[in-house]
Formats: sequence, C-alpha cells, structure tokens
Amino acid sequence: MTGYGRAATVSSTPVTPGREFVALGPLGFLTGVVLGSAASIALVLAMVVVIFVFSAGGQPALGREFPGLLASAGLFAVLAALAAAAFVGLQRERAWRWTAQGAMWLALALVGWYYWP
Repeated sequence: MTGYGRAATVSSTPVTPGREFVALGPLGFLTGVVLGSAASIALVLAMVVVIFVFSAGGQPALGREFPGLLASAGLFAVLAALAAAAFVGLQRERAWRWTAQGAMWLALALVGWYYWP
C-alpha cells in the first residue's frame, strides 16, 4: 500500500501482455496534428470535387479550376496517408518509423513549396 488508498490506482483495467500504453511524445503530437489537418483538408477537397463534378456542366470557369482542385486533393491525400503511416509507426515503435517520419516531413515541405507564392 502506498498510503494513498484507492487514489493510487490509475486504472482498474488489467494491461494485457504486449499491449502496453505508449506515451504520446512531442513528435507524436506534431505528427497527429499533421495527420488531422491533412486528412480534414483532403476530405473537404474531395467533397468539393464531388460538387464540381455535379455542377461543372454549365460553368466553364469550374472546368478550368478542376485540374488544380484534383492536384490539391491528391497532395493532401498523400500527405494524410504518409502522416497516418508515420503516426502508427511511431506509436507502435516500428523499425520503419523514422523513414515514415522523414517521408511525412518531406511531403509537408513539398506541399508548402507547391503553395508558396
């Protein structure tokens, strides 16, 4: 007994072997921010693509914007996929986690470069 009674008990759920909790460090937090941001932007752009598909028939200006929209949706989808792989690799401490992290940060830099004025 630690002298704290039940307050010392963090969880009553037993931890199964091989499934220990891995703390989310600063790099995991940043990777999660990139993942959430890229995934939400990719999903919103995908919704805009659907709207463009259904309404572009009578609007030639929308047709001219469509290739750029597809490129943007693709860039953010790739960034989200790389960030998801980096996040999973980091949390599960896989051997390839640093390669995935490097790929994610490189993709983030390329997206920034693509949009730089």
